[in-house]
Amino acid sequence: MKTTSRLMRTVLALSLLGTATLGQSEQEFGSEMGSDMGSAPRVTIDRPKPTFMLMQRDKRVHGLKPFQDLVDKAEPGSVLKPPPGVYAGPVSIDKPLTIDGGGQVTIDAGDKGTVMMLNAGNSVVRGLRLTGSGDSHDTDDSCLDVRGSNNRIEDVVVDNCLFGIDLKQVNHSVVRNNKISSKPFELGVRGDGLRLWYSNDNLIEGNEIIDSRDMVAWYSHRNRFVDNLGRRSRYSIHFMFANDNIVDRNRFYDNAVGVYFMYTEGGAATNNIISHATGATGMGIGFKEASGTLIENNEIIYCGIGIGSDLSPFQPDSSIEIKQNRLAFNGIGIQFNSETGGNNMRSNVFEGNLTQVAYGGRSDNSAKNFWEGNYWDDYQGFDRNGDGVGDGKHELYSYADQIWIELPMARFFRSSPVLELLDFLERLAPFSAPDLILRDEKPLFFKPERRAVS
Repeated sequence: MKTTSRLMRTVLALSLLGTATLGQSEQEFGSEMGSDMGSAPRVTIDRPKPTFMLMQRDKRVHGLKPFQDLVDKAEPGSVLKPPPGVYAGPVSIDKPLTIDGGGQVTIDAGDKGTVMMLNAGNSVVRGLRLTGSGDSHDTDDSCLDVRGSNNRIEDVVVDNCLFGIDLKQVNHSVVRNNKISSKPFELGVRGDGLRLWYSNDNLIEGNEIIDSRDMVAWYSHRNRFVDNLGRRSRYSIHFMFANDNIVDRNRFYDNAVGVYFMYTEGGAATNNIISHATGATGMGIGFKEASGTLIENNEIIYCGIGIGSDLSPFQPDSSIEIKQNRLAFNGIGIQFNSETGGNNMRSNVFEGNLTQVAYGGRSDNSAKNFWEGNYWDDYQGFDRNGDGVGDGKHELYSYADQIWIELPMARFFRSSPVLELLDFLERLAPFSAPDLILRDEKPLFFKPERRAVS
């Protein structure tokens, strides 16, 4: 009995000692990392990649020399310049290495799994063509998986892959001058051309992403997207819980959405061209519960909606600055789906839009947003003193437009002869009080000259 009692006390003491030690370790560990866990060690985040036998891969890779053999023989930190040719994948790189294919090396995984996995930092992958990944979304089959920091991915051609370049927990790296396209699937089941996940302070520059699904940044902060080209995809760039990212001098054509800020703080979209974002969800730049964003000197043309805002700005006492943009020939120049206020529109050009500005519901307080110094091609006024500013304020009212604004199904009849006639009669002799959409106290009388941003 005494033996049992002593044993139980010993076990209890060890348990308490372990708990105390564990608590101390966690406290010390947390204080070293900081509250944001920014310096936390990288952990395994992927499902295990399946292994495929050669017989399971396409016959075109049978007989090719495995590129893995060259990687295994290379010393850490060395430069590997393989002889020109076509090699068999997959390839896994677990040491710092520079691989330079000179534009004459192809690695083909035979339509199974991921082509190349870079699981090291301080590495360079340059001048390769990566092709032939699998088509599984469960295992994120891609051309290039990148893990680690301080890497450079340059002049790589990515094609016939579900996902293109996939960065997870990658910091302080450069992805530059790559050409990326997906497998020839329907838009919704393609993979993302370029994806950042928990990846910060990277430069994404000069890439071409064509016929892919999205370029996305999830939980990724302070990245710069510069001089990229996007065509025929869904989201040109989609930010989700990603703060202080910069989108500058990009060209996005024929995508469903240009740039979308969702649950973000900070960041900017400047000097971009966004064109032909059409279809039921076509939108040049969009916000969803975003705050503190700058939209400046962009060309947003031929889109279903030029700029769309939903519950933005979201944070109290924050604003969204929209200035010196050209919104032209869009279905709706700017649409607000909610009336939080805090949007400041200055020195923009509105021309050729079917509807300049619309609200998702009734605009009961037009002063919530600020308008000043914008050019309106439908301004009806004079400039008698020649100072370039209209003598009277520009006011935009909603008459019969309120029908399709409040009833989305009625948008099918927008610009139809019946609604046009009804709108004319409303303006001629209003039988109901129109809604004031906006008031610009200092509208520009002449359209300002703009420099091409492309």
